[in-house]
Amino acid sequence: REQYGYTIPQGIITKLFPTPDWRYTTIDELKDRYVLLTDVRYPERQFFGSSGEYIALGKPSEGYWFVKIDGRDWLGPWEAMKRCRREAITALEDVEGWTVLGKITAITNEVPQAEEVKTMPFQWGWVVTPIALHAPGLVTAWYDPGAEKSGLFAGEEGLRAIKEAGYTVKALPADTTPLQVMETFVTAIKEKNKELYLACVDPARYKTGQGYDLVANYHWDLHQMRFREHYVTVTFGEPRIETNKGFDERSKAMDYFLTAEQKDTARQIGGTRVEYAYIDCKAWDENGRQYGSPKEYQLKRVGDGPWMVETYDVPF
Repeated sequence: REQYGYTIPQGIITKLFPTPDWRYTTIDELKDRYVLLTDVRYPERQFFGSSGEYIALGKPSEGYWFVKIDGRDWLGPWEAMKRCRREAITALEDVEGWTVLGKITAITNEVPQAEEVKTMPFQWGWVVTPIALHAPGLVTAWYDPGAEKSGLFAGEEGLRAIKEAGYTVKALPADTTPLQVMETFVTAIKEKNKELYLACVDPARYKTGQGYDLVANYHWDLHQMRFREHYVTVTFGEPRIETNKGFDERSKAMDYFLTAEQKDTARQIGGTRVEYAYIDCKAWDENGRQYGSPKEYQLKRVGDGPWMVETYDVPF
């Protein structure tokens, strides 16, 4: 390789291209060397190969880096970034190119193409096992094999205390009206208070693993995105309350025609009261314009229990 003037870079590899030429370089010369990869596109450049799952960085004329993403080394930091997005930095949703610090651990021959039908030829690439994941200008997450979730983002341990200090609503009182529940529901979303958000939703909606993922992750993410991109505040109309089961305490006819004793009998026969509240809401953007059409939210109360949001998935 000396006759071609080829030398192996020293220290952390930051000059990414052309990559070290596999024809003149052995894995022993590069193994465990650090490399700092920039503009890593995920999931755009993700592909499944015969030796694992990777993100490709490069092209045939310059060589390839293959970031290995099927292990905890990647999944830990990536999940930490998702937690950070849900709990603190919504702008992570807009990140297109990530920076990855990793170690060179192998060399492999793969077709770096996401499509199921491969049309490219095989390419040699240096396999990089991630150590840390960075969103430029925002936050860094890293792999920690000793951590409960195998990944942490910078400041995660102290984030809870910082956030709690800024919450305008700490908890949901048991005697809250339907309107107050909806106002608290919106406040929880805007202040990224997931515990309070869940406290507003009917627990029956997230008692299973799949239900929890829908409420606490999927639709939470959608609510966060909408408040970031579409609207900034929500207003509500007056609740309309209907009794679905049991004695209707609000019925003027029942109050007029029945004696107190007859009402007690009706309560016993009717069983536990189930009520629904319906509230119209309007969303407004930063310019004071209404976003979309009014939406209806449904809440439920069983007996003398608290009002709970049923249609948590409806956009405002």
